[in-house]
Amino acid sequence: NADSGLGCYAMSPSDYDDLALFFDAVCNDYHNNPGGKKTHVTNWSLSGVAGLPEDGVLDLRKLGLSEEISMRVRVGRNLTSFPLPGAMTKADRVNFEKTMLGAFASLIANPAYGGQVYSMTPNEAWKEATGEDANPNLITDKKYNELVKAHVMFKDMDADPYLKSAGISSDWPCGRGCYQSADGGFIIWFGEEDQLRIMCMKKGTKLNEVFDRLHEALQVVESIPGIEFAASDKYGYVTSCPSNLGTGMRASVHVKIPKLTADGTDAKAKEVCRP
Repeated sequence: NADSGLGCYAMSPSDYDDLALFFDAVCNDYHNNPGGKKTHVTNWSLSGVAGLPEDGVLDLRKLGLSEEISMRVRVGRNLTSFPLPGAMTKADRVNFEKTMLGAFASLIANPAYGGQVYSMTPNEAWKEATGEDANPNLITDKKYNELVKAHVMFKDMDADPYLKSAGISSDWPCGRGCYQSADGGFIIWFGEEDQLRIMCMKKGTKLNEVFDRLHEALQVVESIPGIEFAASDKYGYVTSCPSNLGTGMRASVHVKIPKLTADGTDAKAKEVCRP
């Protein structure tokens, strides 16, 4: 994949230390850190953020945006007890899913979350790995497509040439699926590029609300017995791709900009955004 921005994935949480000669060079280049010194600190506080309003609320209405918009923030996480997805066997993938069912059960029993699990692991693979006759959370192709369309579930990974060449999409769709809270706003993907992609989504104008809920939810998940996120003092949270190291976070908002695509094309939008 000559067009890849990085061209490499880690296969084990320990790779960043065991193969430091390679990964240090990659990370220093990609993250613009030529000095090479790094100690990651995860800090959820907004204290000291430039331009923060006195009340500490990041409300987009203060920028003149009156409509509620779609806000989303996610983090990538991996457990210390399994290889990273590129090195997982089919049995690893299904057993990882089964391991996470205990965590999902705790969330479902929590009145603040509730919800359900949607799994794509076929019954044959489930039985082969667990000895149980049927996957209790298996969904139909129709339901899967509904969830993809609603941005609740991820798309077919086996169609991605990067994930395919790294072995990350192997054994598709075994060990893949998601948990969704009762209100639909808190979602955990399992079996994607990282073992877990944990996210909050909401329509609104106050950015704090999605960050705060994600922070609280991560604390709940991490407090569940058997859940230990892989982390490094140097790099922060360990992820398959070096581009996600650190917080493992990506955040986005959808903002309506009137008339920018009035001619029916994205030409003007690209002209404005590219610089």
